[in-house]
Amino acid sequence: MNTDPIADFLTRLRNASRARKADLLVPYSRMKADIAAILKKEGYVADFEVKSEGRPQLRVVTKFADKTPAITGLKRVSRPGLRRYVGADDIPRVLGGMGISILSTPRGVLSGREARRQKVGGELLAYVW
Repeated sequence: MNTDPIADFLTRLRNASRARKADLLVPYSRMKADIAAILKKEGYVADFEVKSEGRPQLRVVTKFADKTPAITGLKRVSRPGLRRYVGADDIPRVLGGMGISILSTPRGVLSGREARRQKVGGELLAYVW
């Protein structure tokens, strides 16, 4: 049993991009699919899909530019032992706007930029740069 599936997903994604793997498979959850959708929208992954034969799995296609991974760093912020919540005005900028923060809000999982635009705060899940 995994106590923090989001951290496991981010670690697998970090390892796959550093090892220059074309794609990775992780157990499916709606939260992971929402995070993958944000990463695709922001240009950090090439694509993702849900495979439903047997147990559902999430397949994420990593993105590279001249053999350099698009994701250079990932950091899990809020964790089961210490939850981190931020208000709409306190959403941090990652690397001065070069990276993104991912939040779980009452309006769903949003990037920090979108959460600021909608003026909504929530649980700060991760930083990606």
